Amino acid sequence: MGIHRLNHAVLYVSDLERSVAFYRDVLGFRRVPMTPEGFRGAAFLQAPDSTNDHDLGLFEIGAGAGRSTAGRATVGLYHLAWEVDTLDELAATARRLAGAGALVGTSDHGTTKSLYGQDPDGLEFEVVWLVPADRLDDAALDARTRIGRLDLAAEISRYGGDTRGGVGISVPAAASH
Repeated sequence: MGIHRLNHAVLYVSDLERSVAFYRDVLGFRRVPMTPEGFRGAAFLQAPDSTNDHDLGLFEIGAGAGRSTAGRATVGLYHLAWEVDTLDELAATARRLAGAGALVGTSDHGTTKSLYGQDPDGLEFEVVWLVPADRLDDAALDARTRIGRLDLAAEISRYGGDTRGGVGISVPAAASH
């Protein structure tokens, strides 16, 4: 099975409209009118610049639902990772997440620069920028085996805020122009 990309994820949420507002206002998703007629408690969202018909499905299970204990008390998904094109976009996302009280961590994995956020139900996600293939060096490759502190200002100084990430890694080099 050749996988080309993640098409969409579906999350169970306690309050649909609260979750829609979070993904819209903080991460820029837009609601797509594709909920089946007569079906309540679901919303489909598309990420900015996405070509998927939807990237996120949200299904409401009600206010009585407990927060996820995956990784602490049960098995389950830890997080999804969404890739952004530039370090400037990563920095802007960090500001929006922090402003919403949803930024729970950052890390430098050498070849990736990551933010970690939580939605209103405590479901975690990662927003990541990938070092382009032609900018990978031994230091970045060696750092993949440890988790370092992310210094976004230093990374922007090193790589440039508008350098397109992932080229030659997740984005074909020919598609970068």
